[in-house]
Amino acid sequence: MEKVFEIYIRTTPERLWEAITDSETRSKFQFGNTIKSDWTPGSRFEMSHPNAGILGEGENLEVDPPRRLVQTMVALWGDDVKAEGTSRITWDIEPIGSDSCRLLVTHDQMRDGANDQLYGGWPMILSGLKTWLETGEV
Repeated sequence: MEKVFEIYIRTTPERLWEAITDSETRSKFQFGNTIKSDWTPGSRFEMSHPNAGILGEGENLEVDPPRRLVQTMVALWGDDVKAEGTSRITWDIEPIGSDSCRLLVTHDQMRDGANDQLYGGWPMILSGLKTWLETGEV
């Protein structure tokens, strides 16, 4: 199964890349979750929350700043999502004009009928990302 999310954000590809990969910034638009990695191909990443511990982990398959990030992910916030196994998330950043970007997030390699907790939060996460980058507000 594949889910695709598209959003347009008034920002530069570099600022967008930084927001996706910087732990402090990421926490501002992803429910307070932080992300840790050295952002190299083949390296591990870990998503956690101060009150809940590790919520997800995976591998960075492709790291091409500020254009593309491809990651595997295993959700760990509950037994029902752990049972879903590994999925893949692809972040594609495309500059639009001189002051905006198109962000396409593809969450795939999920089984048909996968638990919607795996992908259901993307609209809120991406809306929060857009708000943060365009206004500085959470």
